[in-house]
Amino acid sequence: MKTKPMVMLLTMLACWMNRQQQEIIEYLKAENGILRDELRKATGKKRIILNDKQRRKLAILGKRLGRGVLSKVCCAFSPDTILMWHRRLVAHKYDGSKNRGKGGRPRISDYLRQLIIYMAKDNKHLGGKSLHGYLKYLGIQVSASTINRILREHGIEPCPNRPEKTTWNEFIRAHWDSLSAIDFFTTEIYTIKGLVRYMVLVVIDYKTRKVQIAGIIPQAHGDWMKQIARNLTDPIDGFLKDKKYLIHDWDPLFTKDFKDILRAGGIRCVKTTVACPNMNPFVERFVRSIKHECLNKMLIFSESHLRYCVNEYIEHYHTERPHQGIGNNIIDPPPLGQGEIICHERLGGLLKSYRRAA
Repeated sequence: MKTKPMVMLLTMLACWMNRQQQEIIEYLKAENGILRDELRKATGKKRIILNDKQRRKLAILGKRLGRGVLSKVCCAFSPDTILMWHRRLVAHKYDGSKNRGKGGRPRISDYLRQLIIYMAKDNKHLGGKSLHGYLKYLGIQVSASTINRILREHGIEPCPNRPEKTTWNEFIRAHWDSLSAIDFFTTEIYTIKGLVRYMVLVVIDYKTRKVQIAGIIPQAHGDWMKQIARNLTDPIDGFLKDKKYLIHDWDPLFTKDFKDILRAGGIRCVKTTVACPNMNPFVERFVRSIKHECLNKMLIFSESHLRYCVNEYIEHYHTERPHQGIGNNIIDPPPLGQGEIICHERLGGLLKSYRRAA
């Protein structure tokens, strides 16, 4: 129930921003119309003549908007005119007739062109002179004027005029090193007393995807959780000693004492929204993986057997299993030999991996 006022507030804010943007567009259209009429009166010309640089800039921006948006916001030129400029720009880009049979300075390679564009887009604070300095340091000879020309041709504004809005991807990457998450999962094991549910506490590092099993117990309680918090924040070998934020759900086992110990270690606890597992996706994905690939395919007969199976999977998870979230790489791959490819098995072949023999 607490989230409904926030949802309403966000909805109202979004509507207000949309209305404000429409009003800004209408104002700019009216202003452009007035300036166009005054320019025609002053020059006595019915048409506004632009140079190639101005046409190129409008063509690149207009292509991003598309015909539908252009028809609503463009008043100085028709959408067909702007899109025609874009087609001419594309045709001119691939027209090599002027360079046939002529000497002069050799053209730069496509690789260097793409490198300049990549560096400019990847770092919004790099202008033409800064890019020239980096390329000079890398041993690549290219003039600053050539760099600026390439940026203009691809619609990249000079550094002071380049938009510096922070995307969500950039925001998360900036905080990647400090994020971690924690959660419980349960599994049933056979004992002398029958089936007993055991709780497994998992902690994951967002950046590296490394996982630590913080503890395994039939029923977690407050004192046990406080000891877990002390272990995780140990200044020497604690799993969370370099982290700043710990994401967890609304489980009552994450008590105030547990959070106070973490806070004393410099870690701030962040709660997810109620019944929203997608807000803690990495640890949820690990729980699904260990159950689907290992625990759900076995009959476990004691706590020691459970610990053995979990430890074997964690070793497989870190040193043998590729992870799509980090580019299909292995977290801590062992040294790779030069021999033939062999299959390595764990838990009687339930977990398999492949490597080259030494």
